[in-house]
Amino acid sequence: MSDSAQILDAKNLLCPLPILRAEQAIRPLAVGAVIEIHATDPGLVNDLPAWCSVNGHHILEIRHEGRVVIGLVKKGA
Repeated sequence: MSDSAQILDAKNLLCPLPILRAEQAIRPLAVGAVIEIHATDPGLVNDLPAWCSVNGHHILEIRHEGRVVIGLVKKGA
């Protein structure tokens, strides 16, 4: 976990809910803020980069910890 990242627990939610929750969580944050998304939906590996591309955010990392997918996203302008 990044020391300054806000953590979003989206475990046990299926598509599209992890992305919808990420959208809600990142909206009030300042540009450059980092959010760490924890999800058990394996689709997050594909959905998160697509969502970031469309919305101007930046993927810092996507990794697996057991069955949990963790995505680190930096808010874009």
